[in-house]
Amino acid sequence: MNPENEIDKTEALEPVETAAANVAEARGGVDGRKRPKWLLPLIAVVCAVVLVVAGVVGWNMYRGAKLAEAKEACATAADGVRSQANEYNALLNGDAADAAAVKAEQVKDAKTVESLGKELKASAPEYEGCVAEDAKGLDAATVKLGEQADWYKTHEQSLSKAVKAVTESKAAKTLETAKTNLTAKLDEASRLLADSDGKVQDNTTRETLTNAIDAATRLKDANDATKIDKARKTLEDAINGVNASVQAKTDADAQAAAAAAQAQVQAQSTYSGGSSYSGNTYRRTGGSTSGSNTYRGTTSGGSGSNSGSGSTGGSTTRPNLNGAYGCTEDCYVPPNNLIQH
Repeated sequence: MNPENEIDKTEALEPVETAAANVAEARGGVDGRKRPKWLLPLIAVVCAVVLVVAGVVGWNMYRGAKLAEAKEACATAADGVRSQANEYNALLNGDAADAAAVKAEQVKDAKTVESLGKELKASAPEYEGCVAEDAKGLDAATVKLGEQADWYKTHEQSLSKAVKAVTESKAAKTLETAKTNLTAKLDEASRLLADSDGKVQDNTTRETLTNAIDAATRLKDANDATKIDKARKTLEDAINGVNASVQAKTDADAQAAAAAAQAQVQAQSTYSGGSSYSGNTYRRTGGSTSGSNTYRGTTSGGSGSNSGSGSTGGSTTRPNLNGAYGCTEDCYVPPNNLIQH
């Protein structure tokens, strides 16, 4: 190998920095010049400021993130309270209000009404919302809103249970009453059906009553108060129909009897005989085989004569004012006690 070439290559190589050279450069550079003494403190201050600014910016960013997170959490909690409160208030102003109108005598178990009354007296919490301005206040509001939501949820469940108890107890009482009324009406219908035999003007009313009795008997043990009440109403209408028919026949029979009595009176009033009335004196004369009777008096029947044959010798006695017998000629007869012969 050529030595000259090796020397050229060596000269072409860059110088290698050493630790001593680095120290020299830091103190004054490789050229021996010193740097200002204030440079390093300035650099330190600048670095500190940068760190502080970065810290402040970072803290503000963190605090802003926490605040935003707290606001979101509080808003979610507020929505939950409003939702639970709306459900509770809907129940309170709806089914609970209807159940509150039910009286103790309308239910089978009066304790259900008492329990509902206690539930209705519960005081709902006061809603405050997310009014805090910092994350800490918003977090506290979130916790409180969560407790309020739990209150509404718990009381909505207990109130719903109390309302259901009252409703079911009222239904049980209604069913019981319906069955009692139907049984009583069935007894009444059965008695009327037996008593009205032959006493109605229209016998189809009794047939209608029989069908109503059969239908009501089939529903006597049912658990549907509406159907039971309907059967009782049908039975009641049938009873009224039979009663009306019985009354119609009674009236018709009474009218027929009155007409018959009137006809008999008219027949008696049109009877004419040989008797006459003049004043208040009754007179009769007769012979051994024939004779005539004379009645003198002022009567509505006028006067007349009656003649016939028979053994009627002598005079006929008639009662006087005192109802005694003994007169043979003229006898006083009171106007209201006229004697027809």
